[in-house]
Amino acid sequence: MSVMTKFGIQLPNFSGFDPADLFDHVAGLATTAEQAGFDSVWVMDHFFQLPPLGGPDQPMLEAYTLLGALAARTRRVQLGTLVTGVTYRNPGILAKIVTTLDVISRGRAILGIDYPGNRVRLDMLEEAVQVCRAMFTGDDVSFTGRHYRLDHARNVPRPVQPGGPKIMIGGGGEKRTLRLVARYADQCNVTGDVGTLARKIDVLRRHCAEVGRDPAEVSVTWMTPLILTTSSQNTAEVHEMLAAAGSAEQIAGFTVGQPHEIPGLVAGHIEAGADEVIFSFAFADTAGITAVGKALRLGGR
Repeated sequence: MSVMTKFGIQLPNFSGFDPADLFDHVAGLATTAEQAGFDSVWVMDHFFQLPPLGGPDQPMLEAYTLLGALAARTRRVQLGTLVTGVTYRNPGILAKIVTTLDVISRGRAILGIDYPGNRVRLDMLEEAVQVCRAMFTGDDVSFTGRHYRLDHARNVPRPVQPGGPKIMIGGGGEKRTLRLVARYADQCNVTGDVGTLARKIDVLRRHCAEVGRDPAEVSVTWMTPLILTTSSQNTAEVHEMLAAAGSAEQIAGFTVGQPHEIPGLVAGHIEAGADEVIFSFAFADTAGITAVGKALRLGGR
């Protein structure tokens, strides 16, 4: 396993706690991830919980308020959303939010962004990343696009990270999304099995060549839903349950196994070119996070 590979934890759900106790629980998971040697902590930017995790009756915290609070409780991990929907916030406000997160965290913010579905929203995404980059790198920003307009937008205080927070575009659309990554982003986030990841990296490299970008400037993160099991029989049961619940394509990118098996289960994706593996750990607990960190030998890094 390359020492260069980074590892992150995404916390996708907040069920099972009274509101008064919920933040301390989530902060405990984030600080545990940091102590276990993980490089990043992520949350989803949803206003309602996703159906597989219980749907809108389940609790969902607002992403950036939560990240700001986690920034004050952690010291080292990078913090971001996987990922922000481009239609949720005006990009000028989004740049201000992420800059504030960067200031609170002393330079650990990442802006993860994607679009829900169609061409118009892809146009919005293209403008939004230009606006955010402009506000991260300059203070007095004017921009006129089809969807967004800024008139001498100020961004003070400046981000702590030189050049501003890294911009990650989520999604693996091969014609347009990965081309936007090549033109504007520092990172892209993909899902799926090893073959899918390898193909997306090939496509991304081609787009980089076409726009004259060094592909080494764009890191690739692979996000995988993580289900920890207690025995090989339990692993087999979970695989059966998943097969009944989703298509082969949907579940191809899942990581299912006992903590000591996790390094072997993700080795293929690392070999295929994932610079960072982000485990989306539903119903995470401190013991599970610690066990995976130990299995991956992150503590000594």
